[in-house]
Amino acid sequence: MIIAVDFDGTISRGKYPAIDGEQPYAGEVLRKLHEQGHYIIIWTCRCGERLLEAINWLLEHKIPFNRINDHNPENLAKYGKGGKKVYAHCYIDDKNIGGFPGWIACQEAIEQMEAEYKASQVK
Repeated sequence: MIIAVDFDGTISRGKYPAIDGEQPYAGEVLRKLHEQGHYIIIWTCRCGERLLEAINWLLEHKIPFNRINDHNPENLAKYGKGGKKVYAHCYIDDKNIGGFPGWIACQEAIEQMEAEYKASQVK
C-alpha cells in the first residue's frame, strides 16, 4: 500500500516549526510498515530549510520513507503528472476528523485494510 504521512504533529511532536521529539511509536510503526513493503510518502507543508530540517531529523532517527511530497513513480508512469495531492491508499495526519488516533491504532487499521484488500483479490 502507499501510505502518505504528515510530519508535524504526526511523526514529530510539537507545533511547527519545532521538532520536539517523536510521537510515541511513530518510528517503530513506520519501520515495520516499510519492512512489510509499504511505500511511505512524507506529506508535509514544510518547504525550504524547514523541510530539510525534517528530512535530516527523519534520517537521524532512522525513520524510513520513499518520497517526500511527491507521487510514487509507478503511478506517474501509469497516469501521468499528478496534482499537488499525492495519491495514497491511506493518509495519516493529526488533522483527521476525530484527531490523531495514535500509531498503534494506525498500524492496526492499515493491517485491517491490507487484509480486506487481499481477501477481495482472492475471489
